[in-house]
Amino acid sequence: MKSNYVAKQLSTVKRWMATALFCMLAIAFVWQGAFFSNTSAMADPAALIASSDAGDRAQEKASRDAGRTKNFIDDAADKVKEAAKSNASKVDQSTDNGSFIERKAKKDAATIQKRANEDASRTKEAVDNTKNVVERTVENIKDAFGK
Repeated sequence: MKSNYVAKQLSTVKRWMATALFCMLAIAFVWQGAFFSNTSAMADPAALIASSDAGDRAQEKASRDAGRTKNFIDDAADKVKEAAKSNASKVDQSTDNGSFIERKAKKDAATIQKRANEDASRTKEAVDNTKNVVERTVENIKDAFGK
């Protein structure tokens, strides 16, 4: 079993997860910056209503994007686990029953699957935290314009 292949797959998945998290953070900061630069909403009640609607749309979009990102994370974790199972199966087929290499391959596959689940849950938690930051920011802005 080539450990480099599995390691390369894991690093690719981690890179995708980091990219997804970075994009969510960038969206949060863009929304925050866009709302703070809108000073006309303080003087015009019609703009206040529009800002409130935009805030609701921003919250809905953040929730929708977070759901999509979580689905992507689940898919990536499933692909990593499937690759680990496949590699362990190939080793099992090519070796005698009960050999050291076979046991090691199965143990490695179990470890990879466990870590894929852990990484996916940590990344989902980070996505939830980012979504919550966006929603809190939008709520704070709506409260500030509402007063």
